[in-house]
Amino acid sequence: MEKTLEVNRRLNCCTEILLESWDQLEDIGSHKDGLLYGVPVSIKENIGYKGHDSTCGVICKLDLPATGDSVLVEVLKRQGAIPFVKTNVPQSLLSYDCSNPIYGLTLNPHNPQKTPGGSSGGEGALIGGGGSVLGMGSDIGGSIRIPSSFCGICGFKPTANRLSSRGASSCSRGQKSVLSSFGPMARDVDSLALCMQALLCDHMFRLDPTVPPIPFNQQVYQRSKPLRIGYYENDGYAMPSPSMGRALRETKALLERAGHTLVPFSLPRLSYAIHELVIRGIAGDGCATLLSNLKGGPVDPSLRVQIIPYGLPYTVKKILSILIKPIFPRFGASMESLCGASSVQDLWRQHADVEDYMHEVMAEWRRCELDVLLCPMMGPAYNHNYPGKLTSALSYTIIYNLLNFPAGVVPVSTVTAEDEEELRHYKGNYGDLLDKLYRKAVTGGEGLPVAVQCVALPWQDELCLHFMREVERLFREKKK
Repeated sequence: MEKTLEVNRRLNCCTEILLESWDQLEDIGSHKDGLLYGVPVSIKENIGYKGHDSTCGVICKLDLPATGDSVLVEVLKRQGAIPFVKTNVPQSLLSYDCSNPIYGLTLNPHNPQKTPGGSSGGEGALIGGGGSVLGMGSDIGGSIRIPSSFCGICGFKPTANRLSSRGASSCSRGQKSVLSSFGPMARDVDSLALCMQALLCDHMFRLDPTVPPIPFNQQVYQRSKPLRIGYYENDGYAMPSPSMGRALRETKALLERAGHTLVPFSLPRLSYAIHELVIRGIAGDGCATLLSNLKGGPVDPSLRVQIIPYGLPYTVKKILSILIKPIFPRFGASMESLCGASSVQDLWRQHADVEDYMHEVMAEWRRCELDVLLCPMMGPAYNHNYPGKLTSALSYTIIYNLLNFPAGVVPVSTVTAEDEEELRHYKGNYGDLLDKLYRKAVTGGEGLPVAVQCVALPWQDELCLHFMREVERLFREKKK
């Protein structure tokens, strides 16, 4: 606890100390058989814990303490874990910065001038700073993976509903196009796997019967067969930073030397997927639900620029998109997508389009005969207040929420002086304002962690974790 408090003093990553954890220690002996017996676990602020708020950083959710534990917390306790602290989030959770008007700004453990990422940013900062060994986050666009990347730890986004979300708070409940997942964050992959194994138990399946009763498959996690791995370095939408590209190339080379087969892969129609499926899906109600959660209180500076177009009238968004698209194609297309669905029929069509796109990607996956996929992971950590201006960079993570593919992050390198020099000449894929902003956001990152992302097909979570552990193993051996 002393280390946790010291890290929190530096980084402002915790929102509450769960004093009930001391009471839990008195009863800890009854859970000696639990897989997480005696392990202190930090939890993201939106995860319900009896008697405590889950505000998502918005004023309207203050002073509404949970009447009971969320399913995740109940199962953690049953497995002997001790949830001991709640961690900070960005306002509304729909951001990958980490600041809100209630708890303030969280800093990156490697450089206080940088954001820890979000929305599980408090978790990333606390674990990356050495104040927790295991944490629980949630991910709707990269919210576990981005802070894990920015803070130099491992993070895993399971297939949606592999773990229960019952009893957690949200500012976008009811949105079904881009799915949220709850998952673990830790300093190594084995800790992620152990947490998943502990949570995927009969107790969770009884508490939430909507969760498929699929126990953790240790045999798949421990497999030894070589993998057939798809990879891409640039998704064609947001060009990776020099350090991102280098990290992917180095990982590819190590995997090939270890006997795995690497196959080029590209996501079909990514620009269409981002604008028509991701953005239009999240903004299906014209952003009304999100904006209603922001009423009655101040909007955090980190979110202010991001939400300016959200509140514009439908007609204004349409006109602006027509005017902007010839000059800034990405921004214009995004503005048009923020109009959301024009009718219930339009929303149903959009949901059908999401389903069709999932099958289109899986058909390409089968054509290439892939086991798993290696792709870049957003990074390094941004300067503060840039994430709200750069939702375009989420293409590397949010696409796997849309597809509902399990995905995880493994740190493999750090930014070098050569990366920084190369960044000076970064033009991006479009050479537009967003590409220029991105270069400014990641400037000054020498020494910061850089990660890669590992992906598998839906419900193949154990295979994804196995792939992550293989990447981790190869880089550990390289350092010896």
